[in-house]
Amino acid sequence: MFGINEIDSETLKAWKEGGKSIRLIDVRSVPEINQGIIQDGEPLPLNLLPLKTNELDTDHDIIFYCRSGARSAQACYYMKQNGFDRVYNLRGGIMDWLRTGNNIVSPA
Repeated sequence: MFGINEIDSETLKAWKEGGKSIRLIDVRSVPEINQGIIQDGEPLPLNLLPLKTNELDTDHDIIFYCRSGARSAQACYYMKQNGFDRVYNLRGGIMDWLRTGNNIVSPA
């Protein structure tokens, strides 16, 4: 979708367990985030991304996720347009993460 990089839940789990240096960004709304996040996820609602782009660095792979993968795909597309190459969309979002047997945690 949009010519962006995508990973699936199994790959994300392997990256996390393998200690890969990543930033995991949750672009859902605050009420959605309050329902639970993927461990180590950082909340950054999609509407705030343009204001916070300069706070993200190019030293890590950045994985964006949302509920289904649509908003996070938009985030990836936006980031690629702004010179970020190491961005990935979590295909299927947090719903796929849960469907494949992974857990979520309460946001901090």
